[in-house]
Amino acid sequence: MTKRIAVVGAGAVGGYVGAGLTAGGHDVTLIDPWPAHVETMRAHGMNLYGMTEAERRTVPVRALHLTEVQSLSKQRPIDIAFISVKSYDTVWATKMIQPYLSSTGVVVSMQNCINEERVAGVVGWGRTLGCIVTGGVGVDLYEPGHIRRGYAKRPDVTAFYIGEPNGRITKRTEEIAAIMGCVDKSVATDNLWGERWTKLCVNGMRNGVSAATGMGGNDRDRHDAVRRICIALGGESVRVGQKLGYRLGKVGTLDPNRLALAHEGDRGALEEIEAQLIGATGGSLRSDYQRPSMAQDMEKGRRTEIEFMNGFIATEGARAGVPAPTHEMLTRQVLRVERGEIPPSPQNVLVNS
Repeated sequence: MTKRIAVVGAGAVGGYVGAGLTAGGHDVTLIDPWPAHVETMRAHGMNLYGMTEAERRTVPVRALHLTEVQSLSKQRPIDIAFISVKSYDTVWATKMIQPYLSSTGVVVSMQNCINEERVAGVVGWGRTLGCIVTGGVGVDLYEPGHIRRGYAKRPDVTAFYIGEPNGRITKRTEEIAAIMGCVDKSVATDNLWGERWTKLCVNGMRNGVSAATGMGGNDRDRHDAVRRICIALGGESVRVGQKLGYRLGKVGTLDPNRLALAHEGDRGALEEIEAQLIGATGGSLRSDYQRPSMAQDMEKGRRTEIEFMNGFIATEGARAGVPAPTHEMLTRQVLRVERGEIPPSPQNVLVNS
């Protein structure tokens, strides 16, 4: 029988994945709190855009507002619930969908930060999985019902890793990876926590910087001084993750050890990492309008995830005995911008440089 899928949080990532799964023939219900977004999806479908004309399509989708979730009680139970809300909304979102799960239904954290423990606190570890959305997806919900992807699709880049908290590759992780394959390249992983921390390294050196500076991805990486701050953030997070025992993969396209060495003053490593970052700003790889999710939140006046991202890296670093002062600085500065104390500016991340 076809799996019933719910996506709780049909924002940039949730909406992109939910529409892609729907287009792939799966039974999907998108759930979101933004009335205008829900109404647009109902009336006009989800409009998807990419870096090529072939990626442009409109997908009719089934969408519910939060206030309508109780209607799921009259339908067949949910087999797979993707949670794609901000970290601070994880618990209530999981509690909301829990009553509508089937007896074997699972909840998959498809979020930026490390939220599996919050999900498991509601449904238990046996029903909790993780989905890491890699930096190669890069989507933006720029108006109701309209999502654009700012990175080129590449067959050699895995977009989604599906993993069990216990580190085993199971029938259900392989099944979900196969389902996700209609959206982009997806694999089951035996390294959920390592992949989670690797993605945290990517987000930690990019999202908060764009939120604090107001810069898009390409402008951020082309700016010499700001780029060095990104490298410091990446190097610190790599060293924290290594001390905690995580098995790290490439941080985007960057070798984690070379990234850490670049931060620590190795001239050859620094030149290598800078060349890769600058090279990634080419128009065929990443569009100029690409903005990390935290920069999108800042622009829309929403609360950011900075405390769950850079703040978390700094806290874990302190616990492991590995200082992460650049993450501490960035957390403070993003919170100041968020509160309206200072405007977004490149100078905000150069205060201690």
